[in-house]
Amino acid sequence: MDNATDLLETVEQETGPSPQWAVIWLHGLGADGHDFAPLVPELVRPDWPSLRFVFPHAPVRAVTINNGVRMRAWYDIVGMDFPTRADSEGVDQSILQTGALIDREHARGIDPQRILLAGFSQGGAIALAAGLRRKTPLGGLIALSTYLPGAEAAGESMADGAATQPVFMAHGAADPVIPITYAERSGQLLRSFGFEVEWHRYPMAHQVCAEEISDLGDWMAQRFAHA
Repeated sequence: MDNATDLLETVEQETGPSPQWAVIWLHGLGADGHDFAPLVPELVRPDWPSLRFVFPHAPVRAVTINNGVRMRAWYDIVGMDFPTRADSEGVDQSILQTGALIDREHARGIDPQRILLAGFSQGGAIALAAGLRRKTPLGGLIALSTYLPGAEAAGESMADGAATQPVFMAHGAADPVIPITYAERSGQLLRSFGFEVEWHRYPMAHQVCAEEISDLGDWMAQRFAHA
């Protein structure tokens, strides 16, 4: 397993010269950084500023719920009970590794408030958990087909100013992997913390649909317009 201080390997795409914004996008369990790269042409609009998309590969680790098989994962899943299923040490490590990628974008000239942190499923869980702890707020958080891990104690580790980050959450009404009720509770909890959460549900399973991509594009366009 990669050490938490090692910079993760990434797949990158730039939509134009001298990117003004960065989108760091975390994949789901068992996938890799290539998984969402094909989404870029579907999502990006002609009038947007130049963007750098960064798709990191999660470390390879044993996943308990999958009989200990080693695969790319942002944390171990130790059981079926959602409040306790996420391995907290793995979550903490992935938050550190995500923070290192954010720091690299800052070093490359992109202000944190022009960085969007996105994720699907397990990756979305890390995006939300990392966002809560951000002492320097990002431009926004994107959480697709996911939930907030360790929700009961999440408020205790929340950083001052974190709630200024707008959140886009979307979920399938028929998701068999992460039931939508857990996502809805996470969205409600974030709102109780003061986050502005834009919530969407779609008639789909554990996946991404065209309408969702369009709605996400609208939300991102608002971020760019108000920068």
